[in-house]
Amino acid sequence: MRFLLYSLDKSYLIKFQMKKSRFLVLLGSLIVGANVLEQGSIDTETRMLKKARKIISQMTVEEKISQMMNEAPGIERLGIKPYDWWSEGLHGVARNGCATVFPVPIGIAATFDPNLIEQVGDVIATEGRAKYNVARQIGNYGRYAGLTYWSPNVNIFRDPRWGRGQETYGEDPYLTAEIGKAYVRGLQGNDPFFLKAAACAKHYAVHSGPEALRHEFNASPSKRDLFETYLPAFEALVKEAKVEAVMGAYNRVYGESASGSFFLLTDILRKKWGFKGHVVSDCGAVDDIYGGHKIAKDVAEASAIALKSGLNLNCGGSFHALKEALERKLITEVDLDNALMPLMMTRLKLGNLTDDDESPYKNISDSVIASYTHAMVAREVAQKSMVLLKNNNHTLPLKKDVKTIFVAGPYAADTYVMMGNYYGVSPRSNTFLQGIAAKVSGGTSINYKIGILPTTPNMNPADWTVGEVRAAEVAIVVIGLSGIDEGEEGDAIASSHRGDKQNLKLPEHQLKFLRDISRNRWNKLVTVITGGSPIDLEEVSELSDAVIMAWYPGQEGGMALGDLLFGDVSFSGRMPVTFPINSDWLPAFEDYNMQGRTYKYMTDNIMYPFGYGLTYGDVSYSDVKILNPKYDGKQEIHVQATLRNNGNNEVEEVVQLYLSAPGAGVITPISSLIGFKRVTLESHLSQTVEFIIKPDQLKMVMEDGSKNLLKGKYTIIVSGAAPCKRSKELGVGESKIDFEIW
Repeated sequence: MRFLLYSLDKSYLIKFQMKKSRFLVLLGSLIVGANVLEQGSIDTETRMLKKARKIISQMTVEEKISQMMNEAPGIERLGIKPYDWWSEGLHGVARNGCATVFPVPIGIAATFDPNLIEQVGDVIATEGRAKYNVARQIGNYGRYAGLTYWSPNVNIFRDPRWGRGQETYGEDPYLTAEIGKAYVRGLQGNDPFFLKAAACAKHYAVHSGPEALRHEFNASPSKRDLFETYLPAFEALVKEAKVEAVMGAYNRVYGESASGSFFLLTDILRKKWGFKGHVVSDCGAVDDIYGGHKIAKDVAEASAIALKSGLNLNCGGSFHALKEALERKLITEVDLDNALMPLMMTRLKLGNLTDDDESPYKNISDSVIASYTHAMVAREVAQKSMVLLKNNNHTLPLKKDVKTIFVAGPYAADTYVMMGNYYGVSPRSNTFLQGIAAKVSGGTSINYKIGILPTTPNMNPADWTVGEVRAAEVAIVVIGLSGIDEGEEGDAIASSHRGDKQNLKLPEHQLKFLRDISRNRWNKLVTVITGGSPIDLEEVSELSDAVIMAWYPGQEGGMALGDLLFGDVSFSGRMPVTFPINSDWLPAFEDYNMQGRTYKYMTDNIMYPFGYGLTYGDVSYSDVKILNPKYDGKQEIHVQATLRNNGNNEVEEVVQLYLSAPGAGVITPISSLIGFKRVTLESHLSQTVEFIIKPDQLKMVMEDGSKNLLKGKYTIIVSGAAPCKRSKELGVGESKIDFEIW
């Protein structure tokens, strides 16, 4: 049973003099109401379970199999409508026409703002539902027009060369889980039974490149890494957010195909975590069981392995062979019925199985699609996603009445770079150039030239741009990567490594352009970097007065940058992934051991740490303390710290809570993020921030994957970034306290 009690302030209590008896009556009413809602949900679910069983019992074997593939045909005699399960929504309704386009997921994670991201999920579901309602009216039952969104991607961004890292929420399991849960809650809605849209946690599990090997690769991480790094976000989305679907990955895990692994799909997902939804394969992954991994001798055997392991839905056509598998007695019809049941329940929750649609969301109109209100949410996300990495001598914010500005670079006026991958089409996308131009005074002289091509050197040796950039009071140069440089294996057409990166360097001709501009200059140089993954920014930082990581910021990215550059909004984004100095010192891309990876196990080769980001303030940390110091390992720990904004501007600070267990006696992370908060700090004022640490957060993962509370010394750090030597060099504030568990 779940219900909410809203606190009443003292003035309200004084005014109304609420007596204890009346309060108890109110409380009783709330409980009764909650019980009624819960009972209604149970009754609806019971009724729908009966309906699903009845429908399945009326199907032929061929019809059952047809409903277990993504392109499920209609069954007219049963009133079942056609449905394609494949829809995308990583950062907006994707590949399905007009929609609000948000920053890519790595940018979404950079907000460190779950409340905002829950709004994002709701916007996507609202637009998706509206588009679905209209699509049904015109008879569009095709791909991407459905309500089962194969999002979010909660894989861990363990290697910066992975091209699909832009689809993730970064390198940290806790941040990934918190952002992922918020997205799922927003997307699926708050009805006790019906779904606004269905979310899908992918790619389960241990998937993060290389793209070229994904159809044949066997990932064999230690059990410690599996349960400490690769699985926690999936577990959180299943157990806490009640995600409706899980997608199996292409790769093997411990020799089993992830889309046909009894260990992953049955032992862990269903038995250990209690997952009740459906499991879908990545597209073509069942084919890989025999074609890539050589586990099965043919498609019928591969399909049988996947089905009996716990797969419900096949993206692709392999499950056509289930008829043959049945004839060869590799499976039974009961296996088909059991696998089909969660699929029918998902469609009933969505209200798209039969004509008697009971969904409370069926009347959402298309007036909400790409609305101004939704655009403003996208703008706020873009504002909070961009990370200020350098701001030498208070270069930023710029004055709006600056005399001359020159904007240059291949992505300054480019709309494609705003999208990343898996995107929709916005009717109001704006570029960085437009966002800058919208902010300056009418008397400011602002000019633009592209200067250089995005991926190849200029063919013309004469380029007037460099001299013109040098002549301006402020130069703003936009360089970096785009969706053609990094992404999924078939989408990133400029990548020589199937969407992955060979190293972390920017194209040499882009760096040369920046060097030429910077040589003997007198003006301010602001460099804006686009990309969805870590980039070697050592030289960029040396050459520039200010450096901004803008990611692929979505349709409102241009206006958001303008807001930030000119001080209408203060920078508050934080790095969701460590930016190494270069890739030469990284472990091998194919190595899934976490040692030497992410802030948890990196001691050097760090340019910009996880959690790092500047504001227009100057925040100091002090006086961290434990309010209940006598800890026995069973109760919550209450932690307080004092923050002070020593700057002249109001800012939003992302306060981060880390735990370190150097005295625990086993291999443990250097530190682990266990909490974070966005806090508004007024100029020259202090504020106390409080965190609550749950007992389970103190447990360490052992070699066998189990979690234990270890005796020994622990350290709690409240900080503005992951605690490390590089954070100190960058002037990141922190305050810490030790305690022991005996």
